[in-house]
Amino acid sequence: MDDTRVASMMRPAANGIERRAIAWWMLRSLLSWGLILVVLVVIGLLWSSAWPWLLAPIIGASVLVLVLLFVAPWWRFRVHRWEITDRATYATTGWVVQEWRVAPTSRIQTVDAVRGPLEQFLGLSTLRVTTASSAGAINIVGLDRRTAERAASQLAAVAELSEGDAT
Repeated sequence: MDDTRVASMMRPAANGIERRAIAWWMLRSLLSWGLILVVLVVIGLLWSSAWPWLLAPIIGASVLVLVLLFVAPWWRFRVHRWEITDRATYATTGWVVQEWRVAPTSRIQTVDAVRGPLEQFLGLSTLRVTTASSAGAINIVGLDRRTAERAASQLAAVAELSEGDAT
């Protein structure tokens, strides 16, 4: 691959994700860490002699839940970007550790639109683009269901026309 082609591929992604992804991340945090916090408090209420031992984990879980509810989703919303072109799929993800990935279209092996129960409830989808890379698939989360379906169709069509062996 020549230097000009690589330079044209190395750029930020153009599209943001759906604002509903904020609610999705909040709900996921509540269902995991929020549940752990509730269990710790219930144990403390049922077993009063355990309070000295449970105080630190309850405070830690409370701080973590607050960060995961009110900081992480908003930061992720600002960071997560995606774009599909005829030459590549771009994705920027993360909040503490941010990752920027580019998958050349000629390397695409499969394209999936994935919808878990919370995503279905919020009308969202995750677009999973699998390549021959050992780094794994590119997951573009927080897309509107119809946008993910259109993007999957576009990628399938572009990958079909692309020359290459996807390895």
